[in-house]
Amino acid sequence: MRTMFDPLTLDDAPEVNELLRRIGLGDLDDSDAVSLIGRNDNWAGTTTAGVPVFLKRVLGGSESSVRQIRRSLAFEATVGRVGQEDLRTPAVLGHDEPARLMATELLPDAVNGLELAEQDAFDEDLAHRVGRAVGLLHRADAEESEPPLDTSAPLLPNIEWNDALPLPLFLNLSFAEVGLWNIVHSDRELREATEELRRMESAAERCPVHCDLRLDQILLYEDRLYIIDGEEFRFADPARDVGSFAGEWLHLALAGLKGGGRDGSEIDRGPSHEELVAKGTLELARLRSRIAEFWAGYRVTRGNVDSALAIRATAFAGWHLIDRALATAEQNSRLSASTRAAMGVGRTALVQPEKFVRTLGLGGS
Repeated sequence: MRTMFDPLTLDDAPEVNELLRRIGLGDLDDSDAVSLIGRNDNWAGTTTAGVPVFLKRVLGGSESSVRQIRRSLAFEATVGRVGQEDLRTPAVLGHDEPARLMATELLPDAVNGLELAEQDAFDEDLAHRVGRAVGLLHRADAEESEPPLDTSAPLLPNIEWNDALPLPLFLNLSFAEVGLWNIVHSDRELREATEELRRMESAAERCPVHCDLRLDQILLYEDRLYIIDGEEFRFADPARDVGSFAGEWLHLALAGLKGGGRDGSEIDRGPSHEELVAKGTLELARLRSRIAEFWAGYRVTRGNVDSALAIRATAFAGWHLIDRALATAEQNSRLSASTRAAMGVGRTALVQPEKFVRTLGLGGS
């Protein structure tokens, strides 16, 4: 039996080559395939028929996995109907719902947006292009989608968890996660802000939305822009995508701040919370132009947007930081000062979004 520490081989998943043969692409061999660390099993390589392919086995419950595959198929179909070069996604070559597998076009040597951002190579022009792409997606016709677009709301933020967590979830929390949820449960304003965001979201006009627009979901391949991983794609509030993109840059502005020990614990001689926030504010001022150019490109292709979209997007950017803080806490035993600072900045944007719209670069109409 393979453990999480053993290398993933194709012998562990014979259904991979079964799918490839069924769709006429030949086989993948372990000597030619690469498996990357991620939340799902995956393989990338060139088949014996000479086709570069990326395969993903969606993990989790079977019902949830099938929904993710169907959302991915709907995303690719929607992008295809838009039919413009500003918006692309790798083609789906085949899928197998019972095996929870998808095979898509492989883009060899593509670089993702997070890598570019960390190299300071994600410039304003690229941000503008991403904004145009997202604007095209949001104006796509959803009525003809096959499979139909998922109309359920995304899970997070889950206001039912504001007062108490389900016992199975609580029992699997790290110590740092317990600390963060204690902060949430004791913060009345924050809880009310998530409830207000959900209320605004439910009242907003909905459209086709990616719903997981992180920088690593953006690929640049031979100077062509691609948006990938449509597993959360659905009919939703467009502010989720705008806020997620802005939240990614807000997260980057704070991510390099130091204020804790190697295990995530706080140290007395490190920078204070105020110093960390001040440094993050300066870094955000340097990066804000990327958000502003995204917003400008978005409005060019989307056309008219509702007057409150920027406010909701700012609140979602704040939630994005809190969500990132929870993900960081999952991997640590203690909360670092930088994680607390990010949580605090996220809280501020979520509680008073109307005051921080222009700070994030989402001003203008």
